Amino acid sequence: MAYRFSAPRPLVPAVPVQTLLGQVLGITALGMALTALSAYLFEATIPIGSPIALIALLGGFGLLIAINATRANEPLSLSLFYAFAFLEGIGISPIIGRYVQGFGPSIVVNAAATTAMGMFVLGAVVYATGLDLRRFQGIMMLALLGLIVAGVLSIWLHFISPTIYSWATLAIFSVLTLIDFARIRAGGDGLTPVQMATQIYLDAINIFLAILQILGNQRRRD
Repeated sequence: MAYRFSAPRPLVPAVPVQTLLGQVLGITALGMALTALSAYLFEATIPIGSPIALIALLGGFGLLIAINATRANEPLSLSLFYAFAFLEGIGISPIIGRYVQGFGPSIVVNAAATTAMGMFVLGAVVYATGLDLRRFQGIMMLALLGLIVAGVLSIWLHFISPTIYSWATLAIFSVLTLIDFARIRAGGDGLTPVQMATQIYLDAINIFLAILQILGNQRRRD
């Protein structure tokens, strides 16, 4: 999912950067916990290709739009984010279930732990060095759009291996994570904590899915 929020004029007074970071990471962490919970509850009951998963993902996309539309009402926006995170878990539960059935739950745990460590390292790099790649956001979104188009075409033409596609996804969302942490470090660029948490959440989910596929491909070759 590649939804990105625009950056209008701030609706709330600026808060200290460390406070803002704590707010964003707290919201993101709870959202990830809700996603993990719903994925755990449904991974054994929703098969790959189920319309339930598709409906959940489409509903989640609608909630992303609603989060942006309700940015002036932060409690409502926050509630919508948590609902989105729960639906996202339902949407990806068939993928989780396929890997659990094929390789055991350890592969999911390893992918989640690797994602958490990677997000920590990327955030630490931004805060320790002041790295600011925000000027490259447009380029990265074009790269992501190109990757999505290539992935859709490859369903029929089979010209991109799953491993290469996963590594490309990982690279793009790693850069987007650096951009999003730089935005937080700069005070948010007019986005609310909920909007920033949503973008960090989306980065993490896509990185997790890419790592999960990479680990799965490695185990198939072993």
